Amino acid sequence: MTPKNNIVIGIIVALVVIASYNMDADPVKFFEGLPNLGIILEELLMVEPKYIPTALWAMFETIQMAFIGTAIGVAISLPLSMLAARNLNSKFVYAPIRALLAAMRTFPSILWALLFVIMVGSGSFAGILAIIMYTIGFIAKLQYESIETIDSDPMDAVDSIGVSKSQLIRYVVIPESASHLLSQILYMFDYNVRQTSILGLVGAGGIGFYIINYIKFFEYGKAAIFMLVVLITVLAIDWVSVKVRDKYIIKSQHGMEISSD
Repeated sequence: MTPKNNIVIGIIVALVVIASYNMDADPVKFFEGLPNLGIILEELLMVEPKYIPTALWAMFETIQMAFIGTAIGVAISLPLSMLAARNLNSKFVYAPIRALLAAMRTFPSILWALLFVIMVGSGSFAGILAIIMYTIGFIAKLQYESIETIDSDPMDAVDSIGVSKSQLIRYVVIPESASHLLSQILYMFDYNVRQTSILGLVGAGGIGFYIINYIKFFEYGKAAIFMLVVLITVLAIDWVSVKVRDKYIIKSQHGMEISSD
């Protein structure tokens, strides 16, 4: 490593130490608190199995919320991503659309959930609306960035024969960005399931509602059961996502490389 790199690393370490001191982030407290995890484990082993069906049903509700929010959010984000792509539109079109999408991404799902709880009341509907809003902002950004990386040669070739913009999008843009979109949807669904699990903090339904309430009343064992259900579900979704990527995304990219050769 060069002296310049050592100086940069030293500055970063110093800033981390200073910021940790300002935030009262004491590593000693972390290690002193580790024995408290035994209390949670002890209470977990004492919890009656009758709470498991409730946890499973709450997780099913959470998955439904994430699925609805992701599906609707993606459907709305696709046309917005087309309008936000610089290689498809003038700055008078993509600039305001990008500003709108940036505003939607500014607030995390939990703040959107708080807003919609105020608007429509507590429950799953507020959570679904929050997921839709964040999904639109996130997926649209990823997708218009994918569109802007498309090779200009096929676009110029199709455009030279006088096709309309809708035909250009249908025959070039969508096929070229499809694999990226599928990967983005899988990631977004996985993210939304995890995010929906904490929206209960503001009364937006899902399994988080139970977890927060059990923690409020110091019933850590019951809360741990619900958190274990979340963990198992997320691991299962991650496993399915890997299989889908292996089957549809990686094979599709491999096929494109062979055809180009």
